[in-house]
Amino acid sequence: MSNEPEDLKQYVESHGGIHAVRGGGPTNRSWNGIRYKTGLSGKNVGSQNLSMNVATVPPGAIAYAHIHDGFEVMLFILKGKVRHEYGEGLVHSVDHEAGDFIYIEPGIPHEVFNIGDGELQAVVARSAADEWDKIVDYPSPNRPVD
Repeated sequence: MSNEPEDLKQYVESHGGIHAVRGGGPTNRSWNGIRYKTGLSGKNVGSQNLSMNVATVPPGAIAYAHIHDGFEVMLFILKGKVRHEYGEGLVHSVDHEAGDFIYIEPGIPHEVFNIGDGELQAVVARSAADEWDKIVDYPSPNRPVD
């Protein structure tokens, strides 16, 4: 599974300014240990300031430390349990579970851990149409050394 496979517009059904990806589209993209359904973004519907999709994190997986550079993120946890370690040096942590809404301010270093027994699933909404193009790596003791 690659980051940017085929043209994402092929999954969009358009009707005079209303655009849809039925069933969220295939889970055909990945970034930093997270698998994503196609969803909606500037890459397929021409959105200028928003993107939204469903993310799945396998059991025990980690989305290594990163920062959202200049955009906001809101999550709704559909299934599972997640821990965010956050702040300078990732010294703080908070746990969330299915049914929780989460808001992550721009510029906050954080690392995401699936701490549940099964898959973690979340709706992810961003104030950036390009999805993860403005994400910056942050040092993590958990990231494998190349």
